[in-house]
Amino acid sequence: MAHNVEKLNAIGQSVWLDYISRGLLQSGGLATMVRDGLVQGMTSNPTIFNKAVNESDDYDASIRELATREGINGYEAFLKIGGDDIRAAADALRPVYDATAGADGFVSFEVQAAGGEAMLAEARRMFALVDRPNVMIKIPGVPEGPATVEALIAEGINVNVTLLFSVEVYTGFADAYLRGLERRHAAGERLDNVAGVASFFVSRVDTKVDGRLPEGSPLRGKVAIANAWHAYAVFERMFSGERWRPLEAAGARVQRPLWASTGTKNPAYSDVLYVDDLVAPHTVNTVPEATLNAFLDHGNPTDQSASGMKQSAPILAEAAAAGIDIEQVAAELLDEGLASFNKDFASLLGSIEKKLHS
Repeated sequence: MAHNVEKLNAIGQSVWLDYISRGLLQSGGLATMVRDGLVQGMTSNPTIFNKAVNESDDYDASIRELATREGINGYEAFLKIGGDDIRAAADALRPVYDATAGADGFVSFEVQAAGGEAMLAEARRMFALVDRPNVMIKIPGVPEGPATVEALIAEGINVNVTLLFSVEVYTGFADAYLRGLERRHAAGERLDNVAGVASFFVSRVDTKVDGRLPEGSPLRGKVAIANAWHAYAVFERMFSGERWRPLEAAGARVQRPLWASTGTKNPAYSDVLYVDDLVAPHTVNTVPEATLNAFLDHGNPTDQSASGMKQSAPILAEAAAAGIDIEQVAAELLDEGLASFNKDFASLLGSIEKKLHS
């Protein structure tokens, strides 16, 4: 009998693991999950790497070896150990990439450089460093991001746009992805060897919105999912029609919506709320291991796209009438997300520097 992830795959949704660690890679744990069809991809971010380095001694030998190199600093050491992990994950996921002809089986590596040109240069560097076709470079949903995404896609570098909360901001990044494909097509380059996802964050929206709603409001636990379905409706519109058809005919892949932050934060809600209620074709759900296990045990792998999009507008209208400015919420969450990742990345580099000089 097919397990729940296989049922999601049949609908057209992939499951990516929102976690990476050297222990998981070296033990063969990820390879086993791939073999069993439990995951089709993996994501990383500064928080995940900070936890991996600080809560194990798996990286100590590599850092000690790097300490013998003249002029090595914390950032360069991070690129080396992080790049090694991303490369190993890409290799473990390569069977998925090959079986899907490059449509899935990706692992993401996040750029930390600020500013358009610096971000673009570092994205190119990280992609070349890992040197695997099934790597996506993560670009945050900041104002200079769309131009970076357009350039990277035009160059054939896979991109995961992260920290998306606003449908308006997401729309700009979807347009940037299309512009990148159009530039690539006009240059006579292949389109079937470049891919992208747009990581739309979910549970954090409910955490923020619920705190602004009165106790007992029927909108609690519903606004984030409605916001995600609004984004999905935009996705369906942008990746169809006259603009999309010639790109599709040339082999282009859609920029799949990726549901991120799907671990349930409110214990009053179902532990699989942000998986069960966001099942749709051409999407990815990136889950913590605990959420994955819960979904395998008692999830409901049923396509929710028709009902989700139908209910989205009324829920968002009710939220607006209740005083919820969803774009303001999104802007606050982006600022908080960037600050959190920057703090964790600084902690990570500090730990590496300490290990380099101990």
